[in-house]
Amino acid sequence: MKLFVRLVYVVGILLASSAVAHPGHDEAAPASLPGARGEFVRNLDSAGKKLVALAEAVPADKYGWRPAEGVRSFSEVFLHAAGTNLHLPTFIGVDSPDKRKPDEIEKSTAKKEEVIALLQRSLEHLKESAKSLHDSDLETKVKWFSGDVSKREALFFVAAHNHEHLGQAIAYARMNGITPPWSE
Repeated sequence: MKLFVRLVYVVGILLASSAVAHPGHDEAAPASLPGARGEFVRNLDSAGKKLVALAEAVPADKYGWRPAEGVRSFSEVFLHAAGTNLHLPTFIGVDSPDKRKPDEIEKSTAKKEEVIALLQRSLEHLKESAKSLHDSDLETKVKWFSGDVSKREALFFVAAHNHEHLGQAIAYARMNGITPPWSE
């Protein structure tokens, strides 16, 4: 019995050590992207992979579903995140590959395949935007909605924005009996 208790204790310590060594990150940042930019990419990947996985899990006939009148539908939530990912890097000096305004993107389609493709492209654009910067650029101030912020803060705002709408999409999914794939 004492051996079993010790084994459980050792396994618990190993699991706790592993959690501390890798606190909530699915994958390590690419070695070529150090510091805050690597942290940003890991943070974005955490939300982005889940957003895409959830978009794939939602049946196509639910993309027009909305919890109430005047509230974004499933497709509009995913496209809102995509439009922001494509547009907000313009604040840090990176051109958008899509010249439409974010609200135009949000209403552009409810076709599942198109929504997922645009969401994936937007996430890649956002990661490439971070990669295009140099560490020395991150503290440069840029005009933002609330005044001047650093390029670093602007990047982290966009990552947080993806997490915000991931939470919204999770709530929508749960309301429709859809279990997020990573929590099954």
